[in-house]
Order: sequence, then structure tokens, then C-alpha cells
Amino acid sequence: MELTLNKYLQKNVEAAPLAVFRIFFGIMMLGSIIRFWAYGWIEKLYLEPKFHFSYYGFEWVKPLGMATYALFVLCGLSALGIALGYKYRISAVVFFLSFTYIELMDKTTYLNHYYFISAVAFLLIFLPANTYFSWDAKKNKALAFQYVPKWSIDSIKLMLGIVYCYAGLAKLNSDWLLRAMPLKIWLPSKFHIPLIGDLMTKEWVHYAFSWGGAAYDLAIPFLLLWSKTRYVGFFLVVIFHVLTRVLFPIGMFPYIMIVSALIFFDAGFHHKIVEFISKVFKFNKKLFDNGKALIINKKPVNQLRYGVLLLFFTVQLLFPWRYLLYPGELFWTEEGYRFSWRVMLVEKSGYAQFKIVDKATGKWFYVDNTDFLTPFQEKQMAFQPDFILEYAHYLAQHFEKDGHKNIGVYVECYVALNGRLSQPYIDPKVDLTQEQDSFKHKTWIVPFKDDIKGI
Repeated sequence: MELTLNKYLQKNVEAAPLAVFRIFFGIMMLGSIIRFWAYGWIEKLYLEPKFHFSYYGFEWVKPLGMATYALFVLCGLSALGIALGYKYRISAVVFFLSFTYIELMDKTTYLNHYYFISAVAFLLIFLPANTYFSWDAKKNKALAFQYVPKWSIDSIKLMLGIVYCYAGLAKLNSDWLLRAMPLKIWLPSKFHIPLIGDLMTKEWVHYAFSWGGAAYDLAIPFLLLWSKTRYVGFFLVVIFHVLTRVLFPIGMFPYIMIVSALIFFDAGFHHKIVEFISKVFKFNKKLFDNGKALIINKKPVNQLRYGVLLLFFTVQLLFPWRYLLYPGELFWTEEGYRFSWRVMLVEKSGYAQFKIVDKATGKWFYVDNTDFLTPFQEKQMAFQPDFILEYAHYLAQHFEKDGHKNIGVYVECYVALNGRLSQPYIDPKVDLTQEQDSFKHKTWIVPFKDDIKGI
């Protein structure tokens, strides 16, 4: 076993696929940062709100005022550095830290693909992605290698495989497969789209998309891995992500997944891409075709690298299953929902009316949420329990500063899940100021009055 593992770790392959992935990933990230800035989202999401929802354990991560713009500049420049392979290791570290800080500034903006980007950015820190067709390799021949360890390319394939497989497994539930929810809610609103708009109102299309989406996610890594089905698989990748981009406003994620899937193609395919880039920018590709292979020795620093990557993938494989530690329906409580590649599985809407009570006199008044939250924040808060708890504590602190004493904060909250009628969500008799956020089960969530079967 040990001999087989050592043999695998020492096996080398062409570095071109890793170089192409680095280039496209960096370009996509730079484009995402520019797009975010151009749409005014920095100000709208991070500077205008009076209050920001924090991830548990990361309450110290907050927007930096006007310096938030500088943070985005730093993130964009480091993405460009990754694409060029310029001071690559520093660029990768800076991009990971800056992008992840941006992601953590406000939980309201959580998206699975932000988490995916942070995970890949962390992975790239430990991969020799600058050994071929990079600024670093051009300036320092000691860093230039035509061949890299096979595991460095396989690690990206594994990351993509985890995302697709877990996304597919998450779709194996009764709401998705037997009720076509939430697609049955979303797709009819797309009736205005040319050519396919009329189809979006058909129930059979809703079920076809539900079952097809689950099959696609579960099958695509294997279709891409096998050379005989690779082109078919990539064709499906393009069709699927272009279609999701047309139907749903999910930003750059479809394009990121399309270019990421190129990592599964053989080196000859990537050499053609590199040759095309060389011709466009008048860059001599032959400088990097030196026949040298990067050999990673058994120095402690490299053993540490293997250890970090092993821990990283162990977390990626196990963390999505943490929901099994909690009682109740996952889609309802959302305990263990985030960071588990559960993509577009729920349609939830909520109503949350907060009541501030003087526990000494019994006097009370309702809170106007628009005094403290943006419409987007209020919408997200109303159906997520950790948001509700954090907001309740914020309200308590705010009104205590205004001179109120012996404050209790209660909420009347109703939530609708995947087309069902609204149900009570939070126990209205619980003073939320007496509850603390943690990884423990939130006993003040009212149990779900239905049953969703599946993973």
C-alpha cells in the first residue's frame, strides 16, 4: 500500500492542464471582482447597511469602510497575479485571504460558489501551478518544469468531483424528485425567455429538469474522467451551465464551472490552448517545453504539504454530512445546510415581527425591521434561524443603548418552504436574548409539520 502511494506521489504528467486552469481561474476571478465593483455591489452590500450578519466564530470580520474598495483592488490584483503566474505563491495566498475575507464580511451574501472559489484558492496555494507558462518560470529557469506530479492535477479533479457528487446526492429527496420543488415555483416565471419560455410553464419540464439535474450532477465527473465520454460530458457541462445562466441570476459561476471542467482533458488539448494564447500575446511557448520534471522530495515542508491537503480533502468529504448530527428537517432548520454543496434546493420565504419587551413592567413595542436592515437582509433574515438570533441580540444592544432596561426580544415568525403554507418557525415564547449562537441544536425552532424523505 505504502509502495503504491509513493509510486503515485512520484508520478509526473504534463503541466499544461494545470497552467491552463491557473490562467482561466485567475481571469475569471479578476472578471468577477470587476463585475462586482461595476454593478455597485460593494457599496450596496457592504457600505450602505447599518448592520452586517456574521458567521459564527468570525464576528470580527467586518467591512472596512471605504478601505473595502482597497480590499477588492487587492483581491483583483492577486487574481491577475495568479493568471500570469507572477509571484504566484504570494498571489495565491493574498487572493485566498482577501476573497475569503470578502465572503465572510456579511453572511447575507452566502453562495455555494463563493465557498467553491475559496476552497479552490486554498488548494492552489499548495499546487505547483506556476512551473509552466508563467511569469515566474520565464524569469527564473529554476522554477520552470514541463512536468509536474500527477496528484497536483488530480486534486483539482477531485475537488470538482466532490462538488458535483454532493450536489447530486443532495437532490435525491422527495421534494426535488417527487414534487419537482422548487423548480415548479421558479421555472414558470421564465415564460418571457425567447424560444424556451413556453416550455417553462409545463409540469413535465419541471420534472425533467429535476430528474435530469440530479442525474447530471451524479454522472458528470465520471463522464469527464473517461476519455471515451469526455467530449460528451463537456458538451453536457456547457449546455447545463449555459441553461442555468439563462434561467437563474447566478453570476459568473456557470462560466467558472465550464472552464474548470477543461482540467479533465489530456495535455495535448491544453497545449493547443497555450499555443493559441502564445500567438495572441506573441509569447514563446517553447521556452517552457524543456522536458524537465518537478520532483517533490521528502523534506518536512513537503510532508507538511501532503498533510494539509489530506486534511483539506478529509474536511471536504466529511463536513457536508454534519447535518446528520442534528434532529429535524434540514431544509427547515438549515443546521448543517451551508458549505455542503446543496445548490438551489429550497424556496423559502418568511415573515418575522420582533417584539421588544420590558420584562419588569410588561410593556412592549414592535420593531420596524426597515429601520435596521436592507430589503435583501430582511428577506434572508426572516427564514434563517441563526440570522434571527443574531438580529435579536443586535436589537437588544441597540435599545439598551437607547436607555431601555430589562429587555427581552421575542419574534413572531412564519416560514413557507417549497410551496407549502406558512408554518410557525420560531417559538414566540422564547426570549432570544437568553439564547446564544453555537453549533448546538436550536431547540427554539418550531418542528416542521411535514416530512421530506431523502439524503
